[in-house]
Amino acid sequence: MAKFTREDIIKLAEESNVRYLRLQFSDILGTIKNVEVPISQLEKVLDNEMMFDGSSIEGFVRIEESDMKLHPDLDTWVIFPWTSDKGKVARLICDVYKPDGTPFAGDPRSNLKRVLKEMESIGFTDFNLGPEPEFFLFKLDEKGEPTLELNDNGGYFDLAPTDLGENCRRDIVLELEDMGFDIEASHHEVAPGQHEIDFKYADAITACDNIQTFKLVVKTIARKHNLHATFMPKPLYGVSGSGMHFNVSLFKGPKENAFFDPNGEMQLSDDARHFIAGVLKHARGFTAVCNPLVNSYKRLVPGYEAPVYIAWSGQNRSPLIRIPSSRGLSTRVEVRSVDPSANPYMALATILQAGLDGIKNKLACPAPVDQNIYEMNREEREAVGIEDLPSTLYTAIKSMKEDDMMKEALGEHIYRAFIHSKSIEWDMYRMQVSEWEREQYMKQY
Repeated sequence: MAKFTREDIIKLAEESNVRYLRLQFSDILGTIKNVEVPISQLEKVLDNEMMFDGSSIEGFVRIEESDMKLHPDLDTWVIFPWTSDKGKVARLICDVYKPDGTPFAGDPRSNLKRVLKEMESIGFTDFNLGPEPEFFLFKLDEKGEPTLELNDNGGYFDLAPTDLGENCRRDIVLELEDMGFDIEASHHEVAPGQHEIDFKYADAITACDNIQTFKLVVKTIARKHNLHATFMPKPLYGVSGSGMHFNVSLFKGPKENAFFDPNGEMQLSDDARHFIAGVLKHARGFTAVCNPLVNSYKRLVPGYEAPVYIAWSGQNRSPLIRIPSSRGLSTRVEVRSVDPSANPYMALATILQAGLDGIKNKLACPAPVDQNIYEMNREEREAVGIEDLPSTLYTAIKSMKEDDMMKEALGEHIYRAFIHSKSIEWDMYRMQVSEWEREQYMKQY
């Protein structure tokens, strides 16, 4: 993403006829929030003087401490390409601060910055992320509401005429490129109606900003095609769900990938192995954050490509962690459990903290598992020490509470607010009676 000064932004706003500013930030559920102001407020925005009421935001604060300030990150300045010629809309992504000028502990973006400082304190300069978000496209009905009707019968890497989502996907890519994204791949995924667009890796904060912008663009452009884009992990029974694999790497300066060692086994460094060990150790603890919905656990089941076992491999795709074949500067660890409903700032903070725990404590990395874990029975898995990921949101919350590292990764405020919110979500789900239950039990009992 480009680097902008205050003067650049004032000049660009005037030249491009920007009439409105969207000040964006994310709540703990990963929902993008906007404070929209007229361009006349630009100077005030750039002076970090824009206030908003934090009491109405999920997981933020109580009413008596509600005043918050938005500090825009100037490098996130973007003019939305699809806005009107009568006056364009630009956006700035903001960090949330308290009126006394200190970062707000409930802001996921500021929290990730805090964990990155810890990373720097032990000698690393950058943590890079290359995400692979997947989504489904459904047709809208005449009232503009989403249906369960798909607009194609395509399969993995299919092209038209079976992939009718291709035009929509191409328009999404063009809009993203207009906004400065470097798109690496765009293709149909395994399930009908399912798509994936991969963009170039970036530093942790930029990459998470990109995920949030990506979701916004995908939903906006899909609507122009009379389609609804959803990042729900498993919208349909019997087909693969949507994942958002995180490809991560630690650097020491721009030219030294800390995960690469030309002389190491599999050309992986000790740091890489310790990092993997830390991620495996805390995998059950961070699952609630990386898979935060009741629905997430309908994806994390054997047989649909999503990982359910805590192991790593350089070859097969059934474990939680895969090491893609590229080496040198491209050496990376692919964490495959994350789904696109996760708050990216929080998911990345927990994965980074887990990996740093492995590095700081020189945790021993177990041997890679190169056979298909789905074909191993429970006894075989236990014999080589392979645990399962939590299978419901309830067990994931329980595992999160049992792992003190998660409180460290998220900070007390986000940790407590997240568990509170997700416990309510589980209770609401637990009390529902589903169609499946009626079909199974009404006549039998």
